[in-house]
Amino acid sequence: MPTPRRAAASSLTLLALLLPLIPAAAGSAVAAGPPPAAGSATAQNSRSAPELPRPTGRFAVGQDTLHLVDGSRTDPWSGSGPRELMVTMRYPAQRGTGRPVRYLTEEEARLLLVDRGLDGLVSARTLADTESYSRSGARPVGGRYPLIVLSPGFSVHRATLTSLAEDLASRGYVVAAVDHAYESAGTDFDGGRVLECLACDKTGGDAGYKTVSDGRALDVSFLLDRLTGRDAAWHRADLIDPRRIAMAGHSIGGAAAAATMAADGRVRAGVDLDGGLATPVPETGLGGRPFMLIGKADQTPGRDSTWDRNWPRLDGWKQWITFADSGHFTFTDFPYLGDALGVPDPGTPLTGARSVELTRRYVGAFFDQHLKGRPRPVLDGPAADAPEVRFHRP
Repeated sequence: MPTPRRAAASSLTLLALLLPLIPAAAGSAVAAGPPPAAGSATAQNSRSAPELPRPTGRFAVGQDTLHLVDGSRTDPWSGSGPRELMVTMRYPAQRGTGRPVRYLTEEEARLLLVDRGLDGLVSARTLADTESYSRSGARPVGGRYPLIVLSPGFSVHRATLTSLAEDLASRGYVVAAVDHAYESAGTDFDGGRVLECLACDKTGGDAGYKTVSDGRALDVSFLLDRLTGRDAAWHRADLIDPRRIAMAGHSIGGAAAAATMAADGRVRAGVDLDGGLATPVPETGLGGRPFMLIGKADQTPGRDSTWDRNWPRLDGWKQWITFADSGHFTFTDFPYLGDALGVPDPGTPLTGARSVELTRRYVGAFFDQHLKGRPRPVLDGPAADAPEVRFHRP
């Protein structure tokens, strides 16, 4: 179905009820949650900027930003000009080095709030000034680290995966979070040129979302070429171990993780965070490589035909889990920021802090086990300290 560009605040409660019915492949940017109490808009606009949760690993987190241009491809949404990517690189860094970075530019924040139907309820400046733990120009901790590519949901900025990206970097990974041109509500490309979501008005139905997923797979292969090739685009590329590459994504980004693995053998493992598999897994499988499905509360067997249909084709280590009381955006920064800003979603009782904790725990454990060879029993079945996590055996 088409992804709405704006949801009126007065309709958010209804949309929260309808959101579980929206195909996960759509990566819907519809805001889930009710309008705040009367008078709260003023309170939110005057609220100080929130702070993201502290990463759990032993390293500090460094950050660089790359603007990459693929001259071999014409952008599929604009119909002219080359395909472009904006990439946030995070890496293990030395504590006490580097400078703080902004979560978003103010214009990116404004467009994201408009897209989510929250403009007027939260100020763009407050969201843009969200405090994170990444530091620009931080001195790296020498070594060779696995690379994880993160792809966001449809119409959603790559910054919304910051809590996960920072945690992975702090645990000894290089992380590349990608914005795909014209597929977010608004992304600043190369210093002030803001590209809005042309794809949002041109995409609909299974075929349309497959186009997005397939295109992102091409984007990621190009990114890997530029990060691991002889003439690397990133000046810290020697931190990357090209033999250990994986991918995770939210919503359509999760679909793209599977599509990328099918197309590019360099990607050794993948995680889909509540994304319908718009690009089918090949009947021949993924060459025995591991893949994990992590879904919202009702993303259970029998509820999403794309997961049901493709599950048997996953021919390596695999797991299907869901989080109780969760929603489509549980795996992003949105629940945490919503709680901090006073606009929580009552339809998904799992708190923002717990959402971040569980997402980090299971995604991190998956990559530790499959990229670093460190067994993580938490992946084997239910745990007493994580009663919200349900394991499914279709």
